Amino acid sequence: MPYVFNVVFPVFALILIGYICGRTGKLGESASIELNRFVVWLALPAQLFNFASSSSWQTLWQPGFIAAFFLSCLAVFILVLAVSRLRNQDLAAASFSGLSASYSNTGYMGIPLCVLALGQDGLAPAIIATFIVFVMFALATVLIEIGLLSHKKSHEIIWSVLKSLCTNPLLIAPVAGLLWSSTDLALYEPLTQVIGFLAAAATPCALVSIGLFLMQKESAGPRQAWGISFAKLIIQPLIAWVIAGPILDLPALWVSAVVILAALPTGTGPFMLAQYYNADGRMISRIVLLTTMGSLLTLSLFLWWSKGV
Repeated sequence: MPYVFNVVFPVFALILIGYICGRTGKLGESASIELNRFVVWLALPAQLFNFASSSSWQTLWQPGFIAAFFLSCLAVFILVLAVSRLRNQDLAAASFSGLSASYSNTGYMGIPLCVLALGQDGLAPAIIATFIVFVMFALATVLIEIGLLSHKKSHEIIWSVLKSLCTNPLLIAPVAGLLWSSTDLALYEPLTQVIGFLAAAATPCALVSIGLFLMQKESAGPRQAWGISFAKLIIQPLIAWVIAGPILDLPALWVSAVVILAALPTGTGPFMLAQYYNADGRMISRIVLLTTMGSLLTLSLFLWWSKGV
């Protein structure tokens, strides 16, 4: 519990700072909008490029782990999306809900937790999981685009989706980073520093922005946020364990890693995507908060369990 708290506390503290600043009027509505734009167009793309460009393809190729983690993400995504559609949400809104239930905070929390719990061998699965959530991000983006363009003809939808994918900075950045890493070339040092400065601002600014949104009145029912949080913290890690352990019989370290990574709280990605599409991010911000607080208990239990695996 202590080291889980040490990793979770900064996330919760930054959200709280944003909330307090919003309540006291130190940061107003315009500040929230501009902060979101900064994160979406500059800081987060820099962070994604930085991370991807420093990873090697050889490290990432672990078929069993990839299958277990990706299928757990996909299963929860489809489950929540289907339930949301049954509750008369449109495809775009249901896709945001599905992504919120399946998008683990692998970069900010997964890497330090896996290294703390599993040693340096835990770094590789955390890196792989980070790229898998990029895939989920892309899948949700496609469905959101289809939902928003449902009134158009098929060929217009396809063209619009492709154009959106090719111009979305949150998708371009990690792809560009992977392509750069395959060249084995070094970036110009001053440019590396600029990217590093921007990347360092992404997580704190995103979390403060979530805090600003939390002060707004929520129009959706609280049960939906609780249900999505339950799917994220309980159902996804259970699915991951079933696939990695009983079905694929992966080594103990990889089973522990996939469960820990699947049990992580929701990251800021779905919230930032909602801001990119000018969608209502209030419920997503509550899911981030609920899962972050709930992960103090669930991650502690999973980490305790992993010690006995």
